[in-house]
Amino acid sequence: MSIKRNIKIILTTLTIGLPTVSAHATNGDQLLGVTAIQWGMGGAVVAAPQDSATIFVNPAGLSELGMEEVRFDLSPGLMNPPREANGTKSDSNLFFLPAGSVAFKSNDKIYYGIGLAAQAGFGVDFNDIKPAPGNQHFVTTKGLFKLAPSVAYKVNDKLSFGASLNIAYQSLALNMSTPLAAINFPQNQQFGYGITLGTIYHINDKLQFGASWVSKTDISEHQFNTSEGKFSLDLDVAQQLTMGLAYKPNQGLLIEADVKWINYSDTMNSVTINRPAAYAGSVPPKLNFGWDDQVVFSVGVQKTVSPKTDIRFGLNYGKSPIGAEDVDNNIGSLAIPELHFSAGLTRKLTDKVSGSLSYTKAFENTVTSNSGSGNTISIEQNVVYVQIAYQF
Repeated sequence: MSIKRNIKIILTTLTIGLPTVSAHATNGDQLLGVTAIQWGMGGAVVAAPQDSATIFVNPAGLSELGMEEVRFDLSPGLMNPPREANGTKSDSNLFFLPAGSVAFKSNDKIYYGIGLAAQAGFGVDFNDIKPAPGNQHFVTTKGLFKLAPSVAYKVNDKLSFGASLNIAYQSLALNMSTPLAAINFPQNQQFGYGITLGTIYHINDKLQFGASWVSKTDISEHQFNTSEGKFSLDLDVAQQLTMGLAYKPNQGLLIEADVKWINYSDTMNSVTINRPAAYAGSVPPKLNFGWDDQVVFSVGVQKTVSPKTDIRFGLNYGKSPIGAEDVDNNIGSLAIPELHFSAGLTRKLTDKVSGSLSYTKAFENTVTSNSGSGNTISIEQNVVYVQIAYQF
């Protein structure tokens, strides 16, 4: 099968899944990985990447894959995130998270890649969140898909640099009816752009350092046509800075620890809603989400247990960007998971093909408002990814 045909299959598969994608939070509203290998390591992959999806995390990793010509990775996932608001369970609890990427070696210095994957989002479907007359429904959907053409340059055996152009596709819908506000914004999609820059440096034969910066993704303004006129809002995607150290004491063992900063206070603190002239209805002028910046710590361990099998485990923790003071404004965005545990494995199927599987558990976290409203939100997650890789 030709390289062009493989690329076409990957992109076609992902495009079919695009309209239905809505990720539902892990580190805030950001997924901690896009492949089974990344999830199996708890998201600790910035210093020692292992698949072509490194373009989403650290594009310098394209030069670290050990390929002779090409590597393909197709990795769909399923997320089950049971959520509750004031004891009411969300009706939507299973979501598809497709991802695919490919990397090419041009020569010993230059490497290219491109990938398409679900990256972030949140969403709920509550039929009644308050014990009051009438249904206080709350339905939201926010999803982010990213296409990332990338390039990496290997300076020498110790140092590599990489860059990705992030072409984002964001989907957003808001529908709520409470005593304080009523919003009915139908589904809307917009594009946005940003960049990712990364580097990997081999300190010695056993220890290597990795770092990447993902710029803020500037999303075009969402516009909603309603019976009351046109409304609009701007919901950009937060920038990130990640650094990590990977330790390889021997050929069959990898240990990596990463720390990531996500600048949520810049994009998810307060979002202005532009309303029609002379509007006097119940749509508020602002959505005061009040998210704080998040610092995420992740550790991953990988062990080769046989010539054909690797196993891996990961821990990932980040304090919720939503505090008790902001629960009332985040009933529709339960981005509060904190502690994740993951496990995974990779099995060589042939000399060129491997299969991987991961399972991640985000342990239940509950936050109660301190405003006196009594509002309480909670979430847990079960995430499964499978991955097929071809490397030559």
